[in-house]
Amino acid sequence: MANIKSAIKRVGITERNRLRNKSYKTAVKTFVKKCFTAVSSHAASPTPESEQTVQSSLASAYSQIDKAVKRGALHANTAARKKSRLMRAVKSLEAAQPEVS
Repeated sequence: MANIKSAIKRVGITERNRLRNKSYKTAVKTFVKKCFTAVSSHAASPTPESEQTVQSSLASAYSQIDKAVKRGALHANTAARKKSRLMRAVKSLEAAQPEVS
């Protein structure tokens, strides 16, 4: 344990921030996982409802990622990488579907 008063304060602040960041990061993980699950279920059986689910889960995942960056829980480049991977998964669905005209 720290002996200096400022070091003791820093330990408390660091622990508080760690717990706060943990909640943002777990929310991001949850929404990203939901999006990937929606993408895989849509790939298995494409329906208009499942496509709507993919789009809404993508939007909510983007929102959570952006909130985590705004709060300082995630680095901006990490967020960009996560968003890119999500969008790549969604775009692969569109490429796999035949165009009906």
